[in-house]
Amino acid sequence: MSDIGAALVFDARDVVGESLVWDEARARLVWVDIIGRRIHRLDPLSGAHESWPTPDLVTSIGLRNDGGAIVGLRKEIALWDFGGPFRTIATIEPDRPDTRLNEGVVAPDGSFWVGTMANNIGPDDAPRAITGDEGRLYRVDADGTVTALGKDRFGITNTMVWLPDGRFVTADTTKNALYSYAWDKEAARLGERLVFLADFPRGLPDGSCLDVEGHIWNCRVVGGSCVLRIAADGRPNRVAELPCGWPTSCAFGGAGLDTLFVTSARFTMSAGHLAANPSEGGLFALKPGVRGVPGNRFG
Repeated sequence: MSDIGAALVFDARDVVGESLVWDEARARLVWVDIIGRRIHRLDPLSGAHESWPTPDLVTSIGLRNDGGAIVGLRKEIALWDFGGPFRTIATIEPDRPDTRLNEGVVAPDGSFWVGTMANNIGPDDAPRAITGDEGRLYRVDADGTVTALGKDRFGITNTMVWLPDGRFVTADTTKNALYSYAWDKEAARLGERLVFLADFPRGLPDGSCLDVEGHIWNCRVVGGSCVLRIAADGRPNRVAELPCGWPTSCAFGGAGLDTLFVTSARFTMSAGHLAANPSEGGLFALKPGVRGVPGNRFG
């Protein structure tokens, strides 16, 4: 199936919408706008929407066991209760001023995994070129302990998915590649990096989520205009077309987790393009005919 009829659900106009999660307890979607410095919460059925400003770039969000959230900012990992103060529990790469956080997802064991990258956002929020592979992967425990997950470097860390067979899949957007790792829980480290999928000819890999059949749904940013379904052996399976150029993050939600929601970005787009395509940066939804799996909770 190549076109599953995606529709605009909420005209967020995010600069960089990211880190979409479904809060099944409240039946709400939660996500961030990195450069817009805000956190969204939406009831997709009623359209009821809330947003909160953040003190700096907000790069990722996950849900906690106690009903609050865990948030990645520019450098800090913070606990946050919706509408409350940000309570820092960890700082990532404090000695590297030219990097920032990017992707962050709650892992199956209740820890928060985050990736870093060279800061690509200038002081005026304009794009800044990435000139090297400065990104690394880290794990943050409930007590704030930070562990480097390996020595591999990335241009832009994206996608964090744990397959049913125990493998961890992540992406480097700049390399147009997804990688898989064995995850050694006892040693708390990743094994050898293996290519999972490389050089798919539409866009570049951004965020991903998992369905009940063990397939990955990967947003294809930078003009990809689609979400790609990938089998556990790394083979492309289906393409879901989207009415936006830069889909960034996806999550299954709704009753029975049968709707795939997708955030998007308008970063770097010209005024002319945005005038012709005003829904860029919006939140979209489609019915892919398969259900998702519940998200993990921190703590």
